[in-house]
Amino acid sequence: MAEPHVREKLVTAALDLLAHGGPDAVQARKVAAEVGASTMAVYTHFGNMGRLVDAIAAEGFRRLGARLDAVARTDDPMADLTNLGLAYRAHAQDNPDLYRVMFGVTAIGGHRPTPNDPTTAPDDPDDVALSAFGALTDAVETVTSAGLIRPVAPARMAAQLWSALHGFVLLEIAGFHGTDGVERVLAPMMMNLLAGAGYRAGP
Repeated sequence: MAEPHVREKLVTAALDLLAHGGPDAVQARKVAAEVGASTMAVYTHFGNMGRLVDAIAAEGFRRLGARLDAVARTDDPMADLTNLGLAYRAHAQDNPDLYRVMFGVTAIGGHRPTPNDPTTAPDDPDDVALSAFGALTDAVETVTSAGLIRPVAPARMAAQLWSALHGFVLLEIAGFHGTDGVERVLAPMMMNLLAGAGYRAGP
């Protein structure tokens, strides 16, 4: 009988290898060795390396979602939206290789995350990503309900903000924007998007 939680241990081991050695360090042999198992354990629990990469990406999105959920909600919806953006950025800064893998920018052994049939694979990165995206959509809906921007479809506005934030984050973790990117690029970019939806900062 298989040891309980071996699958979760393998994903955790893969994430540790990714964080400390980059994508090239995530190999079936090394992942299995980290948990004291044979290489076959990876194939027993995932079928192939592609499915392990799906599980890595899905766990990355789960951790992102948990980080966004941990952002305090206050009576200032615009501040809450800003803090969500900063938490999102912090997740990428703390886990740059994982962030790239989550979005398929970087491959592991030639594999990038792919949507799966949920009846055969429990880790669909797209499903988990959309769950994390829900926190941003909820924040936009709160901003809209408070009358801070004109009525818009929250998911549509959130997608625009996410796209802008994602582009900034990828450039930042690649070494662009310097040390003042938030003040010089990210903050004004987000304000420009919100201004297009009717937001006016200040009195």
